[in-house]
Amino acid sequence: MKKFLDENFLLQSEIAQDLYHNFAKQQPIIDYHNHLIPEQIANNKQFDNITQVWLNGDHYKWRAMRTFGIKEKYITGDATDKEKFLKWAETVPYTMRNPLYHWTHLELQRYFGITDLLTPKTAEKIYEQTAEKLGQPEFSVRGLLKKMNVEVVCTTDDPIDSLNYHKQFASEKESFKMLPAFRPDKAMQAEDVAGMNDYIQSLEKVSNKSIGTYQEYIQALKSRHDYFAENGCSISDHGLEQIYAEDFSDSEISKIFDTLRTGKALSPEDVLKFKSAMLLQFAEWDHEKGWVQQYHLGALRNNNARMLRVNGPDTGWDSIGDFSQARALSKFLNRLDDQDKLAKTILYNLNPADNELIATMIGNFNDGSIKGKIQFGSAWWFLDQKDGMTKQINALSNMGLLSCLVGMLTDSRSFLSFPRHEYFRRLICDIFGQDVVNGELPDDRDLIGGIIKDISYNNAKTYFNF
Repeated sequence: MKKFLDENFLLQSEIAQDLYHNFAKQQPIIDYHNHLIPEQIANNKQFDNITQVWLNGDHYKWRAMRTFGIKEKYITGDATDKEKFLKWAETVPYTMRNPLYHWTHLELQRYFGITDLLTPKTAEKIYEQTAEKLGQPEFSVRGLLKKMNVEVVCTTDDPIDSLNYHKQFASEKESFKMLPAFRPDKAMQAEDVAGMNDYIQSLEKVSNKSIGTYQEYIQALKSRHDYFAENGCSISDHGLEQIYAEDFSDSEISKIFDTLRTGKALSPEDVLKFKSAMLLQFAEWDHEKGWVQQYHLGALRNNNARMLRVNGPDTGWDSIGDFSQARALSKFLNRLDDQDKLAKTILYNLNPADNELIATMIGNFNDGSIKGKIQFGSAWWFLDQKDGMTKQINALSNMGLLSCLVGMLTDSRSFLSFPRHEYFRRLICDIFGQDVVNGELPDDRDLIGGIIKDISYNNAKTYFNF
């Protein structure tokens, strides 16, 4: 019987162990998509305790605690940090077979050197041990990132963000980079007319431009896109139910914008046309600047209206959606490619039923101009666990080139989530190792080890050109 979470965790063969320890383990981390708070990195925040750095904002853990019957007071409510941690410790033993069980203990080991299992019996001791370490300078936010050998972190930022913290950080010449990513989803949410008009007012202030027409709106957003580029941004990101690719004319979009500015609700058809126009415009700017564009597709968000009113968005009430993806995605990519305006693109699906769809779609637009120009992004959100990652890896392997994959990302709000890169690398090494054991691949350690290095680090380094 193997020991839980030892040095060869997930590595089921000698070959897998060799591939991980000698090729993957030492590679730096390029975390090209996350939801970390730039202010905390710029100001090198020191957390008082593990609840603040580990539980606050982590809706994976919140969902598990709610399922286990923990009251909201101990999740997002007014309980003390210690009380919240103790309730999480009650939940952890019963997360077995959920990836949270692995992540929890992997993170305790990698950051704090704690090998005890987190249970109600060990919770007090672990809370005190971690609090003591988090008070040390090397456990500041920057220290935590350096501990994981992080080379680049790309945050997720709205076009109206000032990027002041990115500027502050860039002026300090740290050992790693913090770069912004352009996330303009709020700029195209035409179904929320009141919210859109509020957003336009905010955009007017930061761009110092009056916005009365659609063309003026585009000019203001373009100025923000340029501003992001001036401050080191080379990535955009969109979180969408599905790609929007309706046919439209410029005059139609101008009229739709005029209607929106009056505060009148738009028809569903006009909303789709507006979203389609905006999405296309952003993609063309990305191509002009040589950016990488990312599309996260398939989340059904804010399902629980009652709890949305109580806690707001991104608090654990989202799930996998079953949206139709193929036709509109093909139309959108083809429209850009036909005009030679298709930027490097990463596609992520939340519904595992779309794995083969995405794996084959990328092949339609990989034109030989750039290695892995169109990417099937690593398993995302509900899928970034052993089974979900394995299925994504196998779909890409069977229908594309796994060797061109740009690797893993955290997509996280926590500074303790970076062992997910290790988890992914261990899994990749085990999959290759098992194929060698089965005689399905040759035992060429240099060749396979080189591919492992590429997937872990080199491909992302070249693709993003950080």
